[in-house]
Amino acid sequence: MSSNLKVAMIGGGSWATALVKVLIENKNIVNWWIRNADIRKSLKDHGNNLHYISSIFFEKELINIQDDLIDTVRKADIIFLAIPSAFVKETLSVLHQQDFKNKIIVSAVKGMIPSDNVVVADFFQKQYYVPNNKFVVISGPCHAEEVALEKLSYLTISCPDVSNAQKIADLLHCRYMKTNTSDDIFGTEYSAVLKNVYAITSGICNGLGYGDNFQAVLISNAIEEIERFVKAVHPINRDIKDSAYLGDLLVTAYSQFSRNRTFGNMVGKGYSVKSAQLEMSMVAEGYYATACINEVNKKYKVEMPIAQATYNILYQKFSPMLEIRLLTERLK
Repeated sequence: MSSNLKVAMIGGGSWATALVKVLIENKNIVNWWIRNADIRKSLKDHGNNLHYISSIFFEKELINIQDDLIDTVRKADIIFLAIPSAFVKETLSVLHQQDFKNKIIVSAVKGMIPSDNVVVADFFQKQYYVPNNKFVVISGPCHAEEVALEKLSYLTISCPDVSNAQKIADLLHCRYMKTNTSDDIFGTEYSAVLKNVYAITSGICNGLGYGDNFQAVLISNAIEEIERFVKAVHPINRDIKDSAYLGDLLVTAYSQFSRNRTFGNMVGKGYSVKSAQLEMSMVAEGYYATACINEVNKKYKVEMPIAQATYNILYQKFSPMLEIRLLTERLK
């Protein structure tokens, strides 16, 4: 059933494309801002995104393709943000506090703002004075490629004001997408950041030739690191085994669709960080997240040997083989 709320999507990548597909399943009209002119033309002319998940064809009457970001945001009641975290600050720089007033902001970013070392919720609160009860986080084990195939998927929609979380959950619920709500925006957002870091580590280990037995130990230790970190940053009652935390970690660490695992696998096989980035057509969020988490943890001093090893490999240019060998002695 269509909503009377005016919905905007900011971003033209695979996750934005998949989310628009879900939104229009319920006959919502989406005002869709995309920077890339070729993608805008492809959607207007043919109803598909020629660069990302081109197999999805949209009902043209349900998508309004936009090139004016300011106008798109000002006319919306609900704004979905699905662009790489490294580009959030630059993309939104033309906007002001007043443009976001009384709107619900929905983050599907799953990353941190690299220049500020903050999650997107904190960025919006500090930069645009968006209160946390108007900020919603989408999380959960959900790859865009499987959404395109209409494989059954689950999302957790988080907001301190659960009624706002429920509004977004209702917009996204459809025959192949189940949704549930949470009030834990910081726990789910930091978990979504960290799972990308550990997916890179998983890929590095795979590239080095470590097997399934070791991967199981690695990810078991990774969820413990996540639990320790989110408890230090935002100490509320949560069950780390929920799909928004453990489920998202598992799918990102193991899936063939995981760009972070793919990036790590290349590094493990001997690619330099720069050459691995150049080979990939999409951004591996975990690369930026690794540095951000390292910086944030200088304050909290949480024991995070896996995250530290990943930082040493990606930013300190330590040998992946030696660093992972040393890490194996710290896991249990």
